[in-house]
Amino acid sequence: MSDAVKEKKQVAGLSVIAAIFLTGFKLIIGITTGSLGVLSEALHSGLDLIAAVITWFAVKISDSPADDDHQYGHGKIENLSALIETLLLLITCSWIVYEAVHRLTSGNAKIEVTIWSYIVIISSIIIDISRSRALSRVAKKHNSQALEADALHFSTDIWSSAVVLLGLICANFGYYLADSIAALGVAMIVVYVSVKLGRRAVDALLDRAPLSLHKQIVNLLSKMPEIRSFHDLRLRSSGADHFVDVTIHVDPDISIAQAHEVSHKVEELIRSEISRCTVQVHYEPDEKGE
Repeated sequence: MSDAVKEKKQVAGLSVIAAIFLTGFKLIIGITTGSLGVLSEALHSGLDLIAAVITWFAVKISDSPADDDHQYGHGKIENLSALIETLLLLITCSWIVYEAVHRLTSGNAKIEVTIWSYIVIISSIIIDISRSRALSRVAKKHNSQALEADALHFSTDIWSSAVVLLGLICANFGYYLADSIAALGVAMIVVYVSVKLGRRAVDALLDRAPLSLHKQIVNLLSKMPEIRSFHDLRLRSSGADHFVDVTIHVDPDISIAQAHEVSHKVEELIRSEISRCTVQVHYEPDEKGE
């Protein structure tokens, strides 16, 4: 097992442990106090736990080498896991919104605020900050969309916990409706993150060309004097891996060996600028006077 896979699995595994602790802690305090804000956070963390487990399996499988059945590798499992996380977040939102609206319309919003209510939320914020930073660091280092999605989950929990904390403070002064309003705030944050995650996951699964990479490669090719023109530039991403195909036009008077050398230079240049990138370059003779 490579060091990269070990590091990705380790950070994903620690996130599973953190999610287990936060889910149990929030659930106990939410039930004992009757706080919808804390209960919504418990459900949110519960689905984060499922997402963290999915991420752990995704990073474990995604780096498996290509085989006869998966000739482009197994990187798409990371994109699929991100889409599943999106659906789980939307399920969370549905329940939070329903229960919050019910309490606001019925007027049955009184809760018991204890010191444990504050402890669980503040502890959650501290743990979420720690996990979000660790996941983001490893995600950027290894270009892992699954870990990036997991980091976004924990980052979202920071803001949603802060909203719930505000609701608890207001409830402590007798403004009990603030708890349900805080829960709606959590739901809005979750919807925003869900849409963002879902769009990226679907784009990757449908092989939408990454716009930033396309511009980067066009810029690289345009600066190579050996290339007279290029076309049919195609890109696709699969988890942390990128695949590039392009056809270049070269001087028709150079030999096949020289043309091959130019194409090899293009491949090396793109691979040096974009990590985990497989490049396929086709070369054609440029017509005289073109």
